[in-house]
Amino acid sequence: MVVGNLRTARVIVDEQAIYDNIDAEVKRLDKGTELFAVVKADAYGHGMVPVARVAKAAGASGFCVALLDEALGLRQAKFTEPILVLGITDPECSALAASGHISLTVGSKAWLVQAKAVMTKEVQLRPLAVHLAIDSGMGRIGFTEISEFLKAVHFMQENPDYFEFEGVFTHFATADEADNTYFDKQVTKFNAYVDALADRPRYVHVSNSATSLWHAACNGNLVRFGVALYGLNPSGRGIEDLPYPLKPALSIETELTFCKKIHAGDSVSYGATYTAEQDEFIGTIPIGYADGWLRRLQGFHVLIDGQFCEMVGRVCMDQFMVRLPQAYPTGTKVTLVGQNQDQTISLQDVADYSNTIHYELACILTPRLPRVYRPLTK
Repeated sequence: MVVGNLRTARVIVDEQAIYDNIDAEVKRLDKGTELFAVVKADAYGHGMVPVARVAKAAGASGFCVALLDEALGLRQAKFTEPILVLGITDPECSALAASGHISLTVGSKAWLVQAKAVMTKEVQLRPLAVHLAIDSGMGRIGFTEISEFLKAVHFMQENPDYFEFEGVFTHFATADEADNTYFDKQVTKFNAYVDALADRPRYVHVSNSATSLWHAACNGNLVRFGVALYGLNPSGRGIEDLPYPLKPALSIETELTFCKKIHAGDSVSYGATYTAEQDEFIGTIPIGYADGWLRRLQGFHVLIDGQFCEMVGRVCMDQFMVRLPQAYPTGTKVTLVGQNQDQTISLQDVADYSNTIHYELACILTPRLPRVYRPLTK
């Protein structure tokens, strides 16, 4: 996708906020516990490589991604730290991952058998680092029976030239909720798998951001630090009590491209869903749903001159309109997410209005919006 560098609209990423969030978490961890920065999905829309650089400087000792392609992108950017691919990768790519010192998630012995067949064809072979996933209740990927899990462990032990059993992990479905009932069931199930091992691998891990923030006793020796890295509360507004303040790293800014006066009875945008009841000023903003600013945000607001201005009419593909308190010149700053004078719109505010979560909103901001990085100040 072409980046809109010549349009006055941008996502601003505060590197200092990312650094501070990671630094605060690292300082809380027990000795010997590592933090891997989760930079999948282009670092939740913040930019994978720039975020990874800041995360490394702040104390992250490795990275988690969702795709092997993302891991290879980090290697191409000269990152040498451990990288774990959290999703299931095609066994046909096992040798490629091994050659790049990239760890893969595995959820069945059958996967290992297929991968061995692939790697047998390689002349220059390097053992593949494997993290076995346990489905303790997420219902997504991983072993559901201890007996099958142990068969996979034994298979790797019998084939040390092909596999290194590097880790075992699970993922919690409700770590970001106040009710711990289901969480505790998952903990018990995962512990049963670990207790069945004669020898533990290097990494035993369960903690995403929510788990580490609110259930730190479960951390194991590795934390997969994701959404909190970007200053976003994993629970949304569900749990407000945090061990340290999270600093949001992302803001969205643009400028007015047009300002006009309309009269009572005039309508705005597709479907004429908004009709003015009196004479008023309307401003046009050069961002739309093609940039990830959702069509259903009609009726929400932006900040202009420190004032909340309602979005009127349907959001278009490339533009939307707002009702202004007065006429403003083109080029006036518009804040969609972030601070404008003494007022703030958070990504959580946008999520609440659009009936989704802030994770989704950050991830759907398209590459058409250039990412501009506010550099570290210390």
